[in-house]
Amino acid sequence: MPDRNELALIDWIRQRAAFVSNLQVGIGDDCAVWQPSGSPLLFTTDVLMEGVDFRVDETTPQLIGRKAMAVNLSDIAAMAGRPLAALVGVALPKLRGFDFAKQLHEGMQSLADEFGVAIVGGDTNTWDGPLVISATLIGEATEQGPVRRSGAKPGDWLFVTGPLGGSILGHHLTFTPRVREAQELHRLVDLHAMIDLSDGLAADLHHLLDESGVGATLFEDAIPISKAAGGMTDNRNSLDHALNDGEDFELLFAVSASDGAKLLPTTGNATAMRIGEVESHPGCRIQMRDRIVREVKRGGWEHSF
Repeated sequence: MPDRNELALIDWIRQRAAFVSNLQVGIGDDCAVWQPSGSPLLFTTDVLMEGVDFRVDETTPQLIGRKAMAVNLSDIAAMAGRPLAALVGVALPKLRGFDFAKQLHEGMQSLADEFGVAIVGGDTNTWDGPLVISATLIGEATEQGPVRRSGAKPGDWLFVTGPLGGSILGHHLTFTPRVREAQELHRLVDLHAMIDLSDGLAADLHHLLDESGVGATLFEDAIPISKAAGGMTDNRNSLDHALNDGEDFELLFAVSASDGAKLLPTTGNATAMRIGEVESHPGCRIQMRDRIVREVKRGGWEHSF
């Protein structure tokens, strides 16, 4: 029987590593060596934990690995960047076995290949605890530069790239990061500010408004609600799910009204739906269908101590 230890797993991963331009040394040495192209570099990392971000017994290792890569790709998309390379650290439960580790990597590698990302290194450990994955992604800004959260201006229109809510029913594991859409939007219009919706619209919109020093009003009848949100069987309505569920991983962005008009309707990869308007008055509000304006509190997901 072939070796089924950490070195064997690393060798197996190394044989499947993709090529990235300007990579001088990949998996197998103490560090990867990469000569960047000269564009501003983007760095992001996420830690995913069993019982918080996924449940091993309710999904597949391939989808868990895919999510670990996808959430980082979504951060690169939020700055309209190009993803390039990834480092992955994994604490593997001993009870899951060697084949589980391989399937986990296959899920990461499949999405990395789809977006031209090379997994260039990382670390593997085994222990008696739950599965923990830490992925770090390196990207580069496009010619237009990185899009930050801090550039929204009064009068801007707010858009999202897709329906919201109900991600717990499966979307949080299967979503496609909006990397291509972000680059297409960056080409078509001047993106003033952008953020990916990982914690929920009610939380992430507040982040964008705080960083930009502005406020906003949303329009209830314009917020796209997913079929999953409409099919939830708890006591919350579908709008509440769309505002607060989190892990939609769509993009929320602000553009001038004139640029916003160019996106209605949108074509190609740059799908976008107008949901509100940026205002000088601080805070966040929502205009209901009956024209009553209500406060949107900071909701969504938040890690607590």
